[in-house]
Amino acid sequence: MGQDQSGLSSIEQELAELIVRTLKLKIHPMSIEPEAPLFGEGLGLDSIDALELSLAISQTYGYQLKSSDPEIKAIFSSLRALAKAIEKNRTK
Repeated sequence: MGQDQSGLSSIEQELAELIVRTLKLKIHPMSIEPEAPLFGEGLGLDSIDALELSLAISQTYGYQLKSSDPEIKAIFSSLRALAKAIEKNRTK
């Protein structure tokens, strides 16, 4: 998993761009800290954002995120955690 000067791996960069584009955030994708929380005090995402993001991840990577998954909070805890889950479970 190669990293560039932003400290993000290529999947993390791709995912950061997907998050910003999907949720129409007014930030630069590379400004998302890989370990910062996506919800609450981090990016400040909410449950509607999670649904939109889950759909975009499903369409882009073929990975179905389900709210019933006991690991869902851990998966959505940070950009890095989400990227690792996608890498492990992607079908596209």
